[in-house]
Amino acid sequence: MTISWTMVMDFTPRFAITTGPWNYSYTALRKSKECVISIPTIDLLDKVVGVGTCSGADTDKFERFVLTPLEGKHVRSPLIKECLANIECKIIDIIEKHNIVVLEGVAAYFDNSRKEKRTVHAVGDGTFIVDGRKLNRREMMKSKLPDGGL
Repeated sequence: MTISWTMVMDFTPRFAITTGPWNYSYTALRKSKECVISIPTIDLLDKVVGVGTCSGADTDKFERFVLTPLEGKHVRSPLIKECLANIECKIIDIIEKHNIVVLEGVAAYFDNSRKEKRTVHAVGDGTFIVDGRKLNRREMMKSKLPDGGL
């Protein structure tokens, strides 16, 4: 499934996503207690939108959008080869009142060989923002960053 609403929770590998019973994949999340966060780049935007506008109830999304599933090391959910990064996650909490699923990253993979590295962010109205230039202020923030950096 495509998820627009995600949140990094702190400096640990904890994330939150919002979804609920209206989403076909929600039942699988509750049952398996695991998932993969796959991070696409701008060149995959049309596939991302396509994945998000059809249902896994009647569509094999890997086949329809020509995506390659890869086996993870810690979860049964597939990674997506075409994505820039994949994070294997375990579900550690579901806050039903707010439809928030809390995930803990257990492994992460980054494809340095990909030429395209710009990611996209959904605004929520059918438009997207593309990442731009990276600005480094690590030295200025050194006292606030966890040991070992990010």
